[in-house]
Amino acid sequence: MAEGIKNKVAIIGMGCTKFGEHFGRSHESLASEAFQEAIEDAGIEKKDIGAAWFSSCFDEVNVGKSAIPLAGALKLPFIPITRVENFCASGTEAIRAASYAVASGACDIALALGVEKLKDIGYGGLPDFSQLRGIYNRQVFPNVTAPGLFAMLATKYFDRYGLSPEEGKRTLAKISAKSHANGAMTPKAHLRRKVDVETIMNAPMIAWPLGLFDCCGVTEGAAAAIVVRAEDAKKFRPDPLYSKAQQIAVSPEEEYRFNQWDGTHVETTYRCGVRAYEEAGVKNPRGEISMMEVHDCFSITELVIYEDLQISPRGKAKDDVDAGFYNLDGQIPCQTDGGLKSFGHPIGASGIRMTYEVYKQLQGKAGERQIKNPRLGLTQNLGGFPPNCVIGVTIWGNEL
Repeated sequence: MAEGIKNKVAIIGMGCTKFGEHFGRSHESLASEAFQEAIEDAGIEKKDIGAAWFSSCFDEVNVGKSAIPLAGALKLPFIPITRVENFCASGTEAIRAASYAVASGACDIALALGVEKLKDIGYGGLPDFSQLRGIYNRQVFPNVTAPGLFAMLATKYFDRYGLSPEEGKRTLAKISAKSHANGAMTPKAHLRRKVDVETIMNAPMIAWPLGLFDCCGVTEGAAAAIVVRAEDAKKFRPDPLYSKAQQIAVSPEEEYRFNQWDGTHVETTYRCGVRAYEEAGVKNPRGEISMMEVHDCFSITELVIYEDLQISPRGKAKDDVDAGFYNLDGQIPCQTDGGLKSFGHPIGASGIRMTYEVYKQLQGKAGERQIKNPRLGLTQNLGGFPPNCVIGVTIWGNEL
């Protein structure tokens, strides 16, 4: 019977660049900075690494294909390196692959590193979505936009659960305001300014009801993790981060092609969360999870994630938002570093950046945004769009 990865591996070192507009820097420079912080944090040398996994997404207009860009950037000594790409879950996929390699005994110390350069590639936002679905793309959704798709999720959610346009939009604004407040305390975030609810409510519209501050930005950055076997972790440091669950789920397109989607949630997130909780032995997510870093590409995404991960009951996330349940001083703080709203989204790096925040919080090293006594931290990535996506969910703990 499959056992999963619970308590078999641990992260002993992590690194993360400041995310932002790095027009004057190459991907090699960003990767090297994150890598250097990670190995210094772990107390190891480059020669100790047995294998590496490299995550980036838009290879044609970004860092390039294969694993060679990482080997060249870090001058890794002829070790096996694999490039992984799984949309916005690419960074989570890299950590997962490194973890399974270490757990299997294939190597003793593995590196996962994600980097993306998206600000100087000739596009105003994400690259052309004709890359999204290959030959079928222009037949199936030739004019698709990410804001438009997630705006449809929002309007259907408002309708299903009886929220007026004003109530719904204000709920989303509270989510964004919470994240920007946390991001203002995070030195490595791209956007570090508090934004109040009224400003968010009155911001320029992108795709109703999603305004400017309901949407995350495109940015650049890198993040890295060093993985070892759990039983070896305390040989390197007293406060490693132990893996409790690492799950990836991919939509089989039932919701998308056969109209089995209700338009108000992301089924793939729900399914992935169920498996992650089972692997981690979590029976009551609302009572056991200490913090979350989730894929808030849009404020509506974060709202439905609360429900898809079984933290808030279906249709009741608004009540928790109003009560401050997900605030920094709430029961389950969400986006303690500001999330994608404040960091932006360099696709290959985001999943590892989320883990970096969990790592710091569970070690008690998050500075002024530190939460009280965290034990289990969860990350969630969403790549694609609500009825057709890749999801990554991981759970980490500071105790075996």
